[in-house]
Amino acid sequence: MEKIAVIDLGSNSARLVLANMLEGGYFVVFDELKETVRLGQDMEREGFLKPSRIAQAVKTLKMFKKLIDINNVDKVIAVATSAVRRAKNQKSFLEEVYSTCGFKIKVLTPEEEASYIYQGVINSFDIPKGLIVEISGGTTQLIYYNRRNILAFENLPFGAITLTALYNDPSFTPEEQAEKIEEFYIDQFRRIPWLAEVEAELPLIGVGGSFRNLGKISRRMIKYPLEMAHNYFVPRENFTEIYDTLRVLGPEKRMKIKGLSAGRADIFISMLSCVSALLKLTPYKGVTISGSGLREGLMLNHAVPTIAEKPLSDVLGHSLNTLVRHFDIKAEHADHVYDLSIQLYKQLRVLHKLPRQYIKVLRVAAVLHDSGMRLKFYDHQKHSRYIILNSNLYGISHRDLILAAFVADAHRKDDFDRAAWAQYKDVVREDDYAAVRKLGVILKIAESLDRSESGGIKSINCDVLGDSVIMKTEVEGDCNLEIMNALGASVDFYRAYGKNLEIL
Repeated sequence: MEKIAVIDLGSNSARLVLANMLEGGYFVVFDELKETVRLGQDMEREGFLKPSRIAQAVKTLKMFKKLIDINNVDKVIAVATSAVRRAKNQKSFLEEVYSTCGFKIKVLTPEEEASYIYQGVINSFDIPKGLIVEISGGTTQLIYYNRRNILAFENLPFGAITLTALYNDPSFTPEEQAEKIEEFYIDQFRRIPWLAEVEAELPLIGVGGSFRNLGKISRRMIKYPLEMAHNYFVPRENFTEIYDTLRVLGPEKRMKIKGLSAGRADIFISMLSCVSALLKLTPYKGVTISGSGLREGLMLNHAVPTIAEKPLSDVLGHSLNTLVRHFDIKAEHADHVYDLSIQLYKQLRVLHKLPRQYIKVLRVAAVLHDSGMRLKFYDHQKHSRYIILNSNLYGISHRDLILAAFVADAHRKDDFDRAAWAQYKDVVREDDYAAVRKLGVILKIAESLDRSESGGIKSINCDVLGDSVIMKTEVEGDCNLEIMNALGASVDFYRAYGKNLEIL
């Protein structure tokens, strides 16, 4: 198994990510380290990286080197962005890093940086078009894409650090500083011709640490039941409440805000001002937080080089296959259970009357229903529920992820954990409870019909006759074990569908 390290040297922070590369074009992160280095600080006048900032960066990279060596990493992918890109002493800095740490750092062009950010986003969302905004310490990037292709991008040469420093006037109150930065952003955005032509209904996707902090603050404010950054949506009104609260506070008071990292407290208001400017110029309903960006784009490029030309066609499928390999799930059994589940779902549509959107829920539950066995066989459905809830799967909404977790929980017992279900009442809908019960029974029957994991039952045909459902199976070999096991779900089937169950 190949191990890789990705180093991202930005204007505000340096990040190291360690990942195992799995066979077939997949990867799993197993460690990371982040340090606030402020490499881009105080370089605006002369354009040179300051000696104190260089010393901090080198110190941090030496720590990265130690962790890389301890973990016997096979390949290091090291990149630098805006601060190093603009530095007049770039060459001497890179030479010092190489001589002291052995890292050959590639300085990304604005186009390369935008491409990797886009690849990190497009291959982790089921969102075919959108406007990506990434605010680093030294730049602000806007990337407009549609039909999974970049149509336009803008790399603005200012970011959270530079604008905080620019408007760091002692005569300004924190609120006045925020207003000045917001006015600056509005003026700059109005100069981008294509921005005014972007579709009004496009989602706004925020990338980077500041956006993840925004999501964390929002989740804590509303007591959101999932601690998951990726694909979390901050509504416009929630953002406005956060912005109005924080923009009147000084950095010292901002540091006490739960969810905001101490390393961003002084520059966080610049990011909020940028988002506020975008929301004032556009009818966006809020911001969707991306937990995937430049570093994920780099790792994906290494794992699946073809995404540089064409994004993943099945984002959820790729994410599921990653977990199948990571948890050593029997892929053939998982796929067959999913296939049988879909057959049952379609055959029983006249009874369950669920829309197509629930197919994605059933897919996740079917593929990962046995993932909990990696922890323990007994009550493994509960462990599977936990794993799915904390899987950070790509290409699926938080609500659908919750539903999938409880469908998996329902596949072994008469019912799922209602006390646990109550924790998510503000995310799920009223009719989801009955839907999960019905899908749980489908999964229970489908798994039973592959009890020996031999794939002997090839297809199912269901007839609804009066108060009964007759399932006719097409089999290969002796499948008495499977049919007998599936009939064990008859009571659950009656409770969910109000019909008796016969399997032939």
